[in-house]
Amino acid sequence: MRKLYGYYRSSAAYRVRIALALKGLEYEQVAVNLVPGVSEQLSANYLALNPQGRVPYFIDEDVSLSQSPAILEYLEEAYPDKPLLPNDIKARGFVRQLINIIACDTHPLMNLAVTQALKQEYGVKQEGIIAWYHHWMAEGLKAFEAALVHRTVAGQFCYGDKPGMADLYLVPQLYNARRFNVALDAYPIITQIDAACAKVDAFKVALPEAQPDAPKH
Repeated sequence: MRKLYGYYRSSAAYRVRIALALKGLEYEQVAVNLVPGVSEQLSANYLALNPQGRVPYFIDEDVSLSQSPAILEYLEEAYPDKPLLPNDIKARGFVRQLINIIACDTHPLMNLAVTQALKQEYGVKQEGIIAWYHHWMAEGLKAFEAALVHRTVAGQFCYGDKPGMADLYLVPQLYNARRFNVALDAYPIITQIDAACAKVDAFKVALPEAQPDAPKH
């Protein structure tokens, strides 16, 4: 039985949901509320499962993993029938470069733990948090867009005409960008790719508002 512990608005959990949907893998979702004041990720029960106290956390029979890059690499190797990485080694290197612009240099700076520390430990006001968020989001998207200009295989998606690993990192990042009113006009390739992903069922079912723990309005 596969089980994914996550939060509807966690971009890291969002990535994993897209991958599971693209690979056609069924799983059970377990909501972990990250909202400050609730902070279920810091409960004794969850810390016993995942001592780092983050989401996502993924269980597949006797395999238990935290960290979305590790989960996604596991899924790619354990379920290779619907690959999310190209076959060619040079193409895989390029896609991994795109992935890591987000996974290493962009997303970590906007993580809830970071923004909470800026507020609580360093006294940064909300307008400062928004400025921080906009700056680092723009830096990441600018780098991602520039890399896409030099791709050897163009198409509807980040690499070619099938959605793959880079797309499932990009789309949650853009979701967050829009949530915080980051201007996207300077990234025409990125926004075209995002529009193509929005038409794919696997991306639709993984949307934050489509999750069981999303607020119902």
